[in-house]
This record gives sequence, structure tokens and C-alpha cells, in this order.
Amino acid sequence: MTDLTPFLDRLNHLLDRAERLLPPASNEPNWSAPAHRWRRPGRFVPVHRIAHIDLDDLLHVERQRNEVERNTRQFLAGLPANNVLLCGSRGTGKSSLVRALLTRYADDGLRLIEVEGHDLVDLPAIVEPLFGRPERFILYSDDLSFDAGDPGYKALKAMLDGSIAATPENVLIYATSNRRHLMPEQMRDNLESKLVDGEIHPSEAVEEKISLSERFGLWLSFYPFTQDQYLAVVEHWLARLDQPMTEAARLEAIRYATQRGSRSGRVAAQFARDWNGRVRMGIDVSAGG
Repeated sequence: MTDLTPFLDRLNHLLDRAERLLPPASNEPNWSAPAHRWRRPGRFVPVHRIAHIDLDDLLHVERQRNEVERNTRQFLAGLPANNVLLCGSRGTGKSSLVRALLTRYADDGLRLIEVEGHDLVDLPAIVEPLFGRPERFILYSDDLSFDAGDPGYKALKAMLDGSIAATPENVLIYATSNRRHLMPEQMRDNLESKLVDGEIHPSEAVEEKISLSERFGLWLSFYPFTQDQYLAVVEHWLARLDQPMTEAARLEAIRYATQRGSRSGRVAAQFARDWNGRVRMGIDVSAGG
């Protein structure tokens, strides 16, 4: 029997070469979806089922919420608006705020495109198909930070302000980060600063790190909750679950936050779910059991 292996190998090789000569398959995004994820190589992946988060559920960040919502409404109205950087303590509602905007304004044409930090180098390719579309797009990057020499850093910097290529007027960038300047801060950067004629001149390293965050026109900080604020958020989420804020729940909520070393909206919501589950399972919670 004739061995067909060499022939099949040759055929596969020819098919591979032919495929490289063919135009890429069409990847026209389905813009009726409220959100997309950008995935390499060059794909918009639609997200039809969005986690429902209401802006009114974001407590004790009213100033930040109002500023971001105002900016977004200007954007949806076709008026000037700014790119937004939300920075500060973990679990205080930064990413929830962006997702809550989509919940409220998707019917008004708002669309969210989630771009991971390491994919920001693709920004020119991401925005190209958005030119001229009637929807208003927020490019959203969560928990953003860069290391020195990261190619995404320069791509984002150019997109925000500095590239000769125009950015679509229907596109803004909203980013969240635990770092004020999106890059690690090191003691030696400050040691290289100079005092000239009584004025402090930051080192080039400090200037470089600040230069990116300054390109966001709206820059909002989020802070850890006080215990009273944390307990108020716990009570809010318990009420959403038809559970009362009993003294046992209050004491257990404090212990729960202490164990995690964090008082935040995220921890409050996690505790409320845990407490609700235990109560409904009939577990004795009178003494935090």
C-alpha cells in the first residue's frame, strides 16, 4: 500500500500558504450588544448578559459618582467630555461605577469595550472601526498599572494626548487603578529630585510617571470607608436581601471586615450575601455562629 504521508504533508503545507494569501474573515462586531471584550488577534467579543449594578447602590462615593455620571451624560449628548481615571483603595466602587453607567445608559447608545492592560498596544486597531458610528464608546481598562518599558504605556499615552492620529469623537477612555500614577513609585525617584532657587524640581522619572495620569481630564480618588460607612453599606445590602440589620449582624460584619483587613463596599456586599445565606439555611447566627 502506498504511503500517502508525504503527499498529505505537502498538501497541508500548500493549504497553509494559500490561507495566508486569503483576506481575513470578516469580524464585523455586533454593536447591538451593550459591551464587548477585545481579544487578540483583533476580535471584538460581544457580551450580551451584563451584571446589573445600579448607580444608587454605590454609597459614600456620591461626589465621584456624580462627577463621572455628569461627564458621561455630556459625552452621550455629543458635548465635550474627558477621559477618566478612577484611582484609590480596592473595593471602593471604582469598577462598579463604570459598569453601573452601562446599566443606566446602554439604552441611550452607550457601549463599553473592555481592554486588558497588556492589549492597550492594540488601541489604534480598536478605535479604527468606531469612527463615524452613532454609538458612544467607552474603552474600559480595569485595575490598570504598568511596568517600566511596557508597550501599552506608550500606546495609551499617545491615544490620550500626543498622537498625530485623531481619536474618534465618540470614544472616551475610562480606567481604574490602585496606583495614582499607574506605575510603581520608588524612593529613588524622589531622591533624584533637585532644589533649584528654592523650588523643587521633580526627577525625570517622577515627571514621566505623572505625565500619563495627567492626560486624563477627570481624575477621581477613592478612599477606605470608615466603620460607620462600612456598616451603612452592609445595612443597605442586607435590606436588598430582605434581611434586618440586627446587633448580631453588625458585630459579625465588623469581625468579617477585620479578618479581611478591609472595610469596603465589596466586603460589605460579600458579608451581606454570606449572612443572608446562613440565616436562610437556619444556621444559628445569634452569636456569630
